[in-house]
Amino acid sequence: MTKYGSACLSMLVGVGVFLFWFFAYPHALSYQEQYQLFLWTWDYFVERISLPGGFADWLGEFIVQFYYVQWLGALLLSLLYVALQRLTARLLPKSWWPVSIVPVVLLWWLMGDINVMLSLPVAVVLSLALTCVRIKKSLSATDAMTLPLAYWLIGPAIWIYVMIRVLQFGWKHLWTSGWLLAVQLAAYAWFLPQWPLQQVLIGLNYYRIPLQTPQLGGYDRDMYELIRQDYLVRNERWDEIVSRAGKFEVRTPFWCNCVNLALSQKRLLADRMFDFYQSGDDALIMPRTRDLTSMLPSAETFWRLGMVNSAQRYMFDTQESILNGRKSGRCSKRIAECMIVNGHYLTAKKQLDLLKKSLFYRGWAEEMESLVKDEAKVNAHPVYGKLRQLRYKDSFLYNYEEIDKMFGLLLMNNTDNKMALDYFLGQMLLKGNVQGFQQYLGLARQYGGYREMPLGYQDVMRCIQARGNVQGSPYAAYVKRMSERRRP
Repeated sequence: MTKYGSACLSMLVGVGVFLFWFFAYPHALSYQEQYQLFLWTWDYFVERISLPGGFADWLGEFIVQFYYVQWLGALLLSLLYVALQRLTARLLPKSWWPVSIVPVVLLWWLMGDINVMLSLPVAVVLSLALTCVRIKKSLSATDAMTLPLAYWLIGPAIWIYVMIRVLQFGWKHLWTSGWLLAVQLAAYAWFLPQWPLQQVLIGLNYYRIPLQTPQLGGYDRDMYELIRQDYLVRNERWDEIVSRAGKFEVRTPFWCNCVNLALSQKRLLADRMFDFYQSGDDALIMPRTRDLTSMLPSAETFWRLGMVNSAQRYMFDTQESILNGRKSGRCSKRIAECMIVNGHYLTAKKQLDLLKKSLFYRGWAEEMESLVKDEAKVNAHPVYGKLRQLRYKDSFLYNYEEIDKMFGLLLMNNTDNKMALDYFLGQMLLKGNVQGFQQYLGLARQYGGYREMPLGYQDVMRCIQARGNVQGSPYAAYVKRMSERRRP
């Protein structure tokens, strides 16, 4: 057991981590990948290592870019965790090899916090690797020279190295803790006065939210369900969204936006909208919210409706709301597409030039750069050409409170836009505007392409005629819930 137990444990860790991320949480990998854009340039590397912990940050982002291909990202994560377990086992007495699983489990659980950056486990592994390096010369002299450089490359995780050395060599090596603290304070005073001291001491790049630290909170089911729904939207897996919505719901506008978008793409919104939880006026599209996640399903909805300018605005605001100041490959790609549809090729080229410096977006960016050289090809494109026919012909501002009117104008602009029709009537129902619904219901007969009136609309008409007294009616249940919410 002593001879082969550690190796078997390493194999178990590697297989377990791979299966966990690839099969159970691929959406978490996609979530992390979409909030960075790793560039294969010297300038990008220099920018990262210009801060303490920058090399660990750069190496973490290097790995995260491969999350774009889920199996490859899961494989690299498993190798990282195996390295963590092997290095820990090497530092322990041989008979203590089972204990080497402890830091793996702790970091695994810690990464349930979606704002923990991969730079943290990378920095931990680098610190342990440095501890395993054999020093032929004086350890004290070596540490005096290497600790400042190690701190700058790895960040405050280098304290792991210092604590292990103190445990190995006793109190006489305790001076290194004072030396490392002095290094951090000197770095703050001379190079980092613009940063809060707290961040300099605990790490600038380990956590996405400034001035906060990771929490051992685990994997919150509701939060990860929302991340999964957005992941499915990104990959246009509409059937899976609807299927999951029937089994597990998260009562938030974000969840509603994803489910309703999936229903609309399956042409089921008019039939089944109120079979699922609806949060209220914001269930189809949310108002602008300054964070890095909330507006994504709304932006995707705007894009497919043909409200291209709104899609671009939501995606731009999402990218600018990434709290650690990184770019987003997903957002940059959609912004470029919006610019292409609008014919703004020069500004689109700025986004394409950036994406061409990445690994997984390069091919697409080069293809788009070739496409925009021929206006006829853009018009003939199956997506961009269609959106040019659906979009508004004029640019103007609007109030979110009148979003239903915007859907109506979109329909009148192109009566083939059946998604706009479904959203127009659906938004009036969410607002409780049954008079407007009755007034414009004829549009569903005229432009909807339905052989018979959708079941959802039939249910609404029964509710109107019976003044809401319809047993088992999904729409009646929604109206009752909204009335109770508004009641003081």
